[in-house]
Amino acid sequence: MAYEIVIGLEIHVELNTRSKMFCGCPVTFGEVPNTAVCPVCLGHPGVLPVVNAQAVEAAALIGLSLNCAIAPNNEFARKNYFYPDMPKDYQISQFDLPIAIGGYLDVGDRGQTRRIGITRVHMEEDTGKLIHKGATGRIHGADRSVVDFNRAGVPLMEIVSEPDMRTATEARAFLVKLRSILLALGVSNCNMEEGSLRCDANVSLREFGDTELGVKTEVKNMNSFKALQRALEYEVERQTSLLTHGERVIQETRHWDDAGGATTSMRSKEEAHDYRYFPDPDLVAIVMDPAEVERLRAGLPELPDARAERLGREFGLSDDDAKILALNKPLGDFLEETVAGGAAAGKAANWLLHELAAELNRTDTEIEDAAFTPRHLIDLLQLIDAGTISGKMAKEIFKTSFATGRLPAAIVKETGNVQITDTDALGKIVDEVLAANPQAIEDLKNGQERAIGFLVGQIMRLTQGKASPDAVNKLIRAKLR
Repeated sequence: MAYEIVIGLEIHVELNTRSKMFCGCPVTFGEVPNTAVCPVCLGHPGVLPVVNAQAVEAAALIGLSLNCAIAPNNEFARKNYFYPDMPKDYQISQFDLPIAIGGYLDVGDRGQTRRIGITRVHMEEDTGKLIHKGATGRIHGADRSVVDFNRAGVPLMEIVSEPDMRTATEARAFLVKLRSILLALGVSNCNMEEGSLRCDANVSLREFGDTELGVKTEVKNMNSFKALQRALEYEVERQTSLLTHGERVIQETRHWDDAGGATTSMRSKEEAHDYRYFPDPDLVAIVMDPAEVERLRAGLPELPDARAERLGREFGLSDDDAKILALNKPLGDFLEETVAGGAAAGKAANWLLHELAAELNRTDTEIEDAAFTPRHLIDLLQLIDAGTISGKMAKEIFKTSFATGRLPAAIVKETGNVQITDTDALGKIVDEVLAANPQAIEDLKNGQERAIGFLVGQIMRLTQGKASPDAVNKLIRAKLR
């Protein structure tokens, strides 16, 4: 490619506090519209906001986890603009004095680790939610729009990266790791489909060697990791085509259409908006006690990098497997609970990362919602270790257990689907297969080891997969000797 890709992300995270940022209304999702509201979050005249202390603590934890400096003094400002989802016609946010600045996050992509700068973490309140009534669900082509203010005032953290990412996969890896950190902190459920974690991307191209940034576009409406990567790849291709043909990239905000696989123009953004920020006169500055900051730092939970190192060291996992399990907190928790129940870590991790991960993906199920639990996996591995079932049988039993929630041992007992290990019963079948395949015997005697795989396969077919492969292998070699 003739151009260098430059990507920066702006991530908004809704906190899972019990109440909103500046009032006592509950933080909810999916409630009846406009029921979790009060005069404060609706911006009625004469009301006064009060800062949510839990949200401030969560913001400091996020900043510390991203290697930021916690500002000793930070304050709230009014970001003035008019939009129908803003009941006050301004948003309480932070501008020149945010709570955390100057951090970084180390991100691995394609076998390389790069350091991505974090410009700032600041606190603000969320807006309401506009719902556009029409065939497209978007403002363009909508018959009318309605607004739900339940979300207005929910504590929102904005995390702004430096424009340090150079590929779409690196941007995806950044967001995946950031989400894993937030989940480890327990400050948000980070559900992208519900909007608890929202990501906008600034994308530009420049010739290699240039230090000046190119004209950027802002891409919105990416509600999954896959959507983020696809949108960035499309936008890079679009800008590359424009520049290659001597055309100009226009600074604008673009909407990602996941179904159509393309970005479309929402509005031009030739000049930066003047939000006329000024300190909110109803809120005092926040002074962060250094001792309190150190208390928070000391209380940080095990973060993904540290967990990956520990899983590799304690469980003997490969670096790649340990990183995957550390980045996916629920999957990592599943493994640790399974091992605590007596299962071998390597075998459990193999089932988690292959069979269980594939089934979760196929059924679009979150691991927390799956009927298959660590107890089920322990039960399955015990059946395999005891020789009751083979690995092939285990995969079929696993699928039934995953779909029904029944323990593997109960499924085996009911179906009688157990492995044949009896040498007398297997010996007759082995004799039959050997007699029918003299060429395979000759090949095996001549050192062609793959011939035994053929013979074992024939026996497995005759026993409908119930024969023990190990027992069959031993019998064949014993008879040929």
